[in-house]
Amino acid sequence: MSKKKDAPKGNSTTPVRRDGPGTGGARAGGAGAGGARAGGAGVVSRRRLIGGAGAAGAAGLVLGAAGGAGGYAASRGEAPAALTTVGSAEALFHGKHQAGITTPLQARGHLVAFDLTPGSGRTEAAALMRRWSAVAARLMAGEPAEGGRDHDTGIALDAGPSSLTVTFGFGRTFFTRTGLTGHRPPALDPLPAFSSDHLDARRSDGDLWVQVGADDALVAFHALRALQKEAGSTARVRWQMNGFNRTPGATDRPMTARNLMGQVDGTNNPKPAESDFQERIFVPSGDSAAYAWMEGGSYAVVRRIRMLLDDWEALTVKRQEQVIGRRKADGAPLSGGSEDTAMDLDKAGPDGKLLVPGNAHARISSPEKNGGAAMLRRPFSYHDGIADDGTPDAGLLFICWQADPFRGFIPVQRKLDRGDALSPFIRHEASGLFAVPGGAASGEYVGQRLLEA
Repeated sequence: MSKKKDAPKGNSTTPVRRDGPGTGGARAGGAGAGGARAGGAGVVSRRRLIGGAGAAGAAGLVLGAAGGAGGYAASRGEAPAALTTVGSAEALFHGKHQAGITTPLQARGHLVAFDLTPGSGRTEAAALMRRWSAVAARLMAGEPAEGGRDHDTGIALDAGPSSLTVTFGFGRTFFTRTGLTGHRPPALDPLPAFSSDHLDARRSDGDLWVQVGADDALVAFHALRALQKEAGSTARVRWQMNGFNRTPGATDRPMTARNLMGQVDGTNNPKPAESDFQERIFVPSGDSAAYAWMEGGSYAVVRRIRMLLDDWEALTVKRQEQVIGRRKADGAPLSGGSEDTAMDLDKAGPDGKLLVPGNAHARISSPEKNGGAAMLRRPFSYHDGIADDGTPDAGLLFICWQADPFRGFIPVQRKLDRGDALSPFIRHEASGLFAVPGGAASGEYVGQRLLEA
């Protein structure tokens, strides 16, 4: 039984709660790194009651539905147990925007890029996006992959949706290989070279890009595996990266995420409640019919940034704070206040020196120093092993979202490239820019407005 007929109409970035009796706090809406989680009420199983009362949350419409044991309980002939809060949270697949952009950060993530195989063109790409969208919709609802339980791998057996999101994007080369160059937007022009780049072409770019996120590692891998299988002979994996964040409930209160340098990361993100959030992050309707397919979409810049942790950890905490421009303990600016206090870039100490150093990362990247340029950062940390000399291959899978990378990421990165105090401690090793179309309406697949233009 599917809930889709009863699902609320709204933004696909809004998570749906499926909270079981006696569980802890449910996830509250929010953007990127700053999404908070609040308490929820007990409800009956999804397999016994589909639907429920709607309530307005911080990020939009939230459905007070219930959680059964994933999509498998009905075939077992037993009463489904209530899901815990983490397993019950569901992000909607259909909506104005794709999920995974303003959805609160998940504990586990997979990024994967595909290239179309020789002989695969527009027709094959459309069929692939249709298959991928169908599978993503089912998995995000906590149901088995296409074909039912007997054809599912069973990797996520017993789990609920666990805030699973699947987000699809197109790289610049996709338009050449599908004969759609006339529909390739100017914002997808190649990123310029930066002095901090040490890019590996084998782990950069790609025709198609998929972001998978979930609060359960098995649910996330299940989705990754299902999408890989559905690619069939149409597309092959170009590169794939795995990431993680703090698990929901690991702290005594909702907090902004920390990266592997121990720094609070995401404090100054744009918030959905801000009046200019939509125009900064999502592509508006435009005058050009050729690019109308991007309405409601966004552009994702993806960078694998290695952190030179041995060098970083050799610094004192005070020196680390001066490099960043914020206190390590709570993310507050060195100019004073709490994490959410606006940074006073002109405030000086008793010695006359700026409290936030002139080359501090937070100063150089601040919108005030970049003509208002802003982007929604939604990263995952990564760790890919330890070298023979003990050096960790670890860092940040940096993902930022904006309506136009030439007004978001590029001007900020150019500024950072010219004197960021953080630069000696990081290395950009892979890069990609992808056009992420708006969400699919019910009955549509992602990218349909482009591929059937």
